Amino acid sequence: MPSFDIVSEINLEEVRNAVENSTRELSTRFDFRGVEASFEWKSPAVSVKAEGDFQVKQMVDILRNQLVKRKIDPRSMQISDPEFSGKNCMQRVTFQEGIEKDVAKKVVKLIKDSKAKVQAAIQGEQVRVTGKKRDDLQSVMQLVREAEFEQPFQFNNFRD
Repeated sequence: MPSFDIVSEINLEEVRNAVENSTRELSTRFDFRGVEASFEWKSPAVSVKAEGDFQVKQMVDILRNQLVKRKIDPRSMQISDPEFSGKNCMQRVTFQEGIEKDVAKKVVKLIKDSKAKVQAAIQGEQVRVTGKKRDDLQSVMQLVREAEFEQPFQFNNFRD
C-alpha cells in the first residue's frame, strides 16, 4: 500500500552557512560601518545583536534573504521579542523542527475533510499518509502544499 510522511525538517548546516554569509554581508554593508553588530550561531538558534532595534530588524531581513538563497523556508523561523540591555539590542531567532500536535491535527483534519481515499495518522512529529492509489497521495501532497500553515512541510519516505 503506497504511503508517505509529512515532516518539517531543516538542514542545520545550511542554516549555519546562511548565518556565516549574513555575517559577511554585514561587514560589507555601508549602513553597518562603525556599528557594533553581530550574528551568533548556537544550534538551533541565532542571536542577532546590534545597537538599535531598527538595525536588528534589518539584520533579521538579511538573515531571511540568506536563508531563502540556501533554500530554507523562512516560515520555520521563530523570532522572539527584542531585548534591550544598555545601548545594545538582542533578538533570538529559533528554528522550528517537527510538526506540533496542534498543527498535525489540523493537517489530518484537512486531509479527512478533502474526502480523499487516504488515511492520515499522527506519528510523533510527523504525519503518515497511506492510500491505495499513488494519484490519491499526490493529490493530498498538492492539497497540503496549497494550504496555509504556519510552518513549511516536506514530503519524504514515499513508498509504493
